[in-house]
Amino acid sequence: MLKPTDCTSEDLSAAFIKGSRNLNRQNRRLQQTFSMAQKTALIVYAHQSPASFNAAVLDVAVQELKEQGYKVIVSDLYDMNFRASATRDDILGDLKKPELFQYGDETMQAWMEGHLSHDIVAEQRKVEEAELIIFQFPLYWFSVPGILKGWIDRVLTQGFAFTLDKIYDNGIFKDKKAMLSFTTGATQTMFQPDGINGDINVTLWPLQNGILHFCGFQVLAPQIFWSPAHSPPAVRTAMLEGWGARLKGLLAEKPLTFAPCELFDLSFQGGFLLWPKVKEERESEPYGITTGHHIGKPLPPDNQLKAQPTEGNKLDS
Repeated sequence: MLKPTDCTSEDLSAAFIKGSRNLNRQNRRLQQTFSMAQKTALIVYAHQSPASFNAAVLDVAVQELKEQGYKVIVSDLYDMNFRASATRDDILGDLKKPELFQYGDETMQAWMEGHLSHDIVAEQRKVEEAELIIFQFPLYWFSVPGILKGWIDRVLTQGFAFTLDKIYDNGIFKDKKAMLSFTTGATQTMFQPDGINGDINVTLWPLQNGILHFCGFQVLAPQIFWSPAHSPPAVRTAMLEGWGARLKGLLAEKPLTFAPCELFDLSFQGGFLLWPKVKEERESEPYGITTGHHIGKPLPPDNQLKAQPTEGNKLDS
């Protein structure tokens, strides 16, 4: 090993450069390792006001997830002026069949060829990166706000989010988790099975099964903030604290249960119906399989609100 007094200025300079390069390579490897280890959460947010309770819920989620080491991406749809309407403008270049515009076919082809509009591609890249997706919104007309429905219509295109043979528990996003987090104007009792609005499980079925589970997501139980606008400040504060506490163990939660594809004859000849033997096996059960697959029986309690034990229902999540 050379002593400093044995080195020329050129030697010292070369050694410094070599050491710097080695350090840079080590830093890059550390950054790559951290990037690979770091998880990403995407929050698709749909509320117009930064002073809203929804905004406060969003802030809690961002802060808590970042404290857990997540990279948090927020798609603030109103702030982005995200276009909700699904139109021909979503395809760059020529159409496959200009004589009869069919949005699903054209966007699938455009996705395959890299011709989707830039705003759709940007959101799809966020979805690809995220292990967890949270949809934060106020409940509008028993569903999501129009701008969020537009995000679903335009971003979750065929090919990218599903194919004919990759749906439900065989879906493209089966390794990702997703959940709904929303506020209501109505009280919780109004959404009970005997409440005036009907069973909230029925309200949630099209969103959680027909969109999230359809694309393969492992669907976590929804976070529902019941009527915060009509709640005193202490109750709203407790709601936010409860949300923060839940987020600490969110990814350890068991997802909701849905009817696995193996229960169905997945052919046009069989009508995509439950296998006869499955219906026979369920005859002695007190409840239907899921909220949607009730097969003429009482709905399984809280099927769309809480993770259910799989053994009794013979279901997979």
